[in-house]
Amino acid sequence: MKIIVGITGASGSIYAYQLITKLLALPSSMVGQIAVVYSETGTQVWNYELDVAPIANDRVTYYEHSDFFAPIASGSAQYAAMVIVPCSMGTLGKVASGTSNDLLIRAADVMLKERRKLILVPREAPLNLIHIENFKTITLAGGVIIPASPSFYSKPQNIEELVNTVIDRIVAQLGIEIDSYRWGGRGEG
Repeated sequence: MKIIVGITGASGSIYAYQLITKLLALPSSMVGQIAVVYSETGTQVWNYELDVAPIANDRVTYYEHSDFFAPIASGSAQYAAMVIVPCSMGTLGKVASGTSNDLLIRAADVMLKERRKLILVPREAPLNLIHIENFKTITLAGGVIIPASPSFYSKPQNIEELVNTVIDRIVAQLGIEIDSYRWGGRGEG
């Protein structure tokens, strides 16, 4: 499976970091290539919030947000899914309106037009009616909204465990079975 990870300027870069780390921990037979594209401010927020460089790995390829010649700009590249994490409300609005003004939004548009999995992980509160209508539009178009709302019933002991309560839901939506906490006990993956 080839996956695209879009990273926007919304707060919550740790979610993207933990997702990429978790995907890379899986065998390459499960998750092959990971294409990463930052929004124009995504890199700035990543650098501000995290004390780590972008993940270097031969399975990860980074694309500039202005590179419309990147493979992820076309459905013919056969990426199975895209996760935008964290997803700013500006990005969500652009995806909902179909304005493919950069590679990140174009890649999301490709996922929707090809009827492939598109997952958006907003980290915003409170929501206004425009946000909610955009959630509705994306859901009706086939996208999945997973708010970055961590759960506490697994009794996370640190920030990574708390973040992983959201990441595990994203990975499950990608159709990948992993061992993770589920209500009533551990998973069997």
